[in-house]
Amino acid sequence: MDGAAAALALALVGIAVSAGRSQDLPERLPSLGSAELQDPLLSDAAPVACYEGVMDADSDCCGCGGWCWQMLPDGLIYPSYMAGVKESRIAAKWMREREHGWIWDVTLGGRVGIVRFGRRDGLRPDGWQLDMEGAVFPRLDIANSLDVEAADYRYGVPLTYGRGAYQMKLAFYHLSSHLGDELMLRDPTVPRINFCRDAVVWGHSFYPTENLRLYAEVGLATRTDGGREPWEFQFGFEYSPAGPTGTRPVPFVAANAHLRQEVGFGGNVSVQTGWLWRGATGHMARAGVHYGNGKSDQYEFYNQYESKVGLALWYDY
Repeated sequence: MDGAAAALALALVGIAVSAGRSQDLPERLPSLGSAELQDPLLSDAAPVACYEGVMDADSDCCGCGGWCWQMLPDGLIYPSYMAGVKESRIAAKWMREREHGWIWDVTLGGRVGIVRFGRRDGLRPDGWQLDMEGAVFPRLDIANSLDVEAADYRYGVPLTYGRGAYQMKLAFYHLSSHLGDELMLRDPTVPRINFCRDAVVWGHSFYPTENLRLYAEVGLATRTDGGREPWEFQFGFEYSPAGPTGTRPVPFVAANAHLRQEVGFGGNVSVQTGWLWRGATGHMARAGVHYGNGKSDQYEFYNQYESKVGLALWYDY
């Protein structure tokens, strides 16, 4: 009798546990072969619930259009200006200057995202993002054994925001200029300028169409030396087909104007055109023609007039 009672008690416990678990089961069991029973690692149709708004950093829903925290995200919310000659990237321009002859302007650096609160999208993400940027801009004299004539150094910390077709940038940057040793030895009469600038920049960018970008920014220096004045303005446009290109490039055209107070709000204009490759994470390579006209963008020679044109390569992270 004791054995029967024990068996009855175990049966009652099993029924109670089964009843409790049944409350967590879905009303409809998926059919065999449906996407709901397939291994998500083996199926492209693995279901993920998506909700608008803010998502947890570990949630898959961030990939469905929600916002989440991301360290070292892909892409930039506020891209560097294509035709901006003092943007941190990798570039090489072989140009003939009207008075000076052949020169080689190089950019060695880059700009990357550090942390983002926004969507996981490498091409045109929404959200807030903190970037870091830095580059050196040497000029080499091709006619004189590639002597370094001068080099500008730049680093900065941009805070950017983007939503839909609009982007905003609030940034700090430091820029200093240095005369090349080879030029000083070759021509001791060339004056050395202690040229530096610490500035805060406020920029705005807008895409009136999917492929066209317009932008403008204002910069105010908090510290200057070597002839620098506080105010600067920059504006321009870029046109290129949006999205990844694959192996086949697409055409692009870009123009940038940079006006500076120390040269009476003159400055320089840059125009670029050529072919562009863009990856799925926003990395971009370009090859084409660069034309520059106006005050020199090498700030050891900031008050000199230059007119130059040549071939160029650019790469943006």
